[in-house]
Amino acid sequence: MKTLLSAGEELLKKNLTRWGYEVEMVADGNDALERLAQPDHPKLAILNYEMNGVHGADLCRRIRAAALEPYTYMILLMEPSQKDDLLEAFEQGADDYLVKPFDGYELRAKLLAAKRILALQDSLITMRDELQVQATYDALTGLWNRRASMAALERELVRAARESRTAGLMLADIDHFKQINDTYGHLAGDNVLQAVATKIKSALRPYDTVGRYGGEEFLIVCPGCDQGAILRRAEHLRAAIAGKPLTTPEGKISVSLSLGVAVSTGDTSRDQLLRSADEALYRAKRAGRNRVELACSQAETVPALPSGNR
Repeated sequence: MKTLLSAGEELLKKNLTRWGYEVEMVADGNDALERLAQPDHPKLAILNYEMNGVHGADLCRRIRAAALEPYTYMILLMEPSQKDDLLEAFEQGADDYLVKPFDGYELRAKLLAAKRILALQDSLITMRDELQVQATYDALTGLWNRRASMAALERELVRAARESRTAGLMLADIDHFKQINDTYGHLAGDNVLQAVATKIKSALRPYDTVGRYGGEEFLIVCPGCDQGAILRRAEHLRAAIAGKPLTTPEGKISVSLSLGVAVSTGDTSRDQLLRSADEALYRAKRAGRNRVELACSQAETVPALPSGNR
């Protein structure tokens, strides 16, 4: 385990090294702060309470204020005369202390406690990150989920309005997806969704975003696209999907997309843009599928397709 240690503690360094710790020495409190701010900082710090004028409590406060991850477990080395300041140090973020001269067994016990706390912290961070992924990404396709896609669209519209430029939106729907499930089974349907998601991602620019909007529908945000650009990109995507059957464990399955596209203006809200793209998507479906439709300049009512015919 990487361990930060105050300079001059040679005996302590020798023991830590013998016990398998990877020790780094720092000359003063400012050096410690600088090292702990780096991405690969040690997770264990054993530091003198006074380090060339930097007070131990202040050092703890500044480190905790930085909210560093992973967590740094801090053990303060104190002289007997400094024990009166112990409570303040703990209030500012110290985890443990050792009074000089310290006992070797006491040191090892405190190190074991530190390793246990740090292991628990690592587990909590891993769980948090996993929950964040679950809250952001669609488990089947690996794309952003509906909530994250909507948030990305909202951010792009705010940016586009601020920079006086346009943003393009596509809603893409797999044609006759219910028939694919009925003919080949739901496992094949899942394989088709995964394959289409991969093809969509490969056909987009690195700074475009795509998410699973719901069922067999995808939401694609294309920054900086005007009507001509979004139509070209949508047609490129449509041709990429329709051009070659998808290979699945159940065999080759021909798939096509219908796409509705819309472009923001300076005052376009997220819901207005989504409504326009959705209306264009329904027109594409009703006009025969496997095609791209641009949103009308004015909203119009489009009859819904019968259930199961999307």
